[in-house]
Amino acid sequence: MTFKVTGDHSRMASSFEVVVPPGFDVGAHVHTRSEELFYVLEGELDVLAFEPRVRTPDSWRSWQSVSGNKVVRATAGTVIVVPPGCPHAFANPTGDPAKMFFQASPPPDHERYFEELLEILSAGGRPDHAAIEELRGRYDIEQLTPLRHGP
Repeated sequence: MTFKVTGDHSRMASSFEVVVPPGFDVGAHVHTRSEELFYVLEGELDVLAFEPRVRTPDSWRSWQSVSGNKVVRATAGTVIVVPPGCPHAFANPTGDPAKMFFQASPPPDHERYFEELLEILSAGGRPDHAAIEELRGRYDIEQLTPLRHGP
């Protein structure tokens, strides 16, 4: 992840460039305050950005909205806007890395979250799930389905 614009530079949004490795699944989650924008630069990602009929706790891949929306395969040039309160997720189902531009408003919550998450994950050994859950709570992230790191 590369920070492009931080809360030190803008009162409107933080911007990042993110490389999503093969098999990575951020898991469905929701923010009550943040709005996000995803722009796929390279590769392909499966993306969800709607309220499903039923929020199943194991996987978001088969979710469908009341109006029939389903998970989409986003390719280079695809833009997804996620308003506050909307469940969303992305995953790389391919064997190649994908790259996306990611913007979160208002700053600086997302950049601080990512910095603190990196500290937890850099400690070595198994991730401290209790610390990650506490971190998510502080930064307005309600995890709906599990985060997965690989195939």
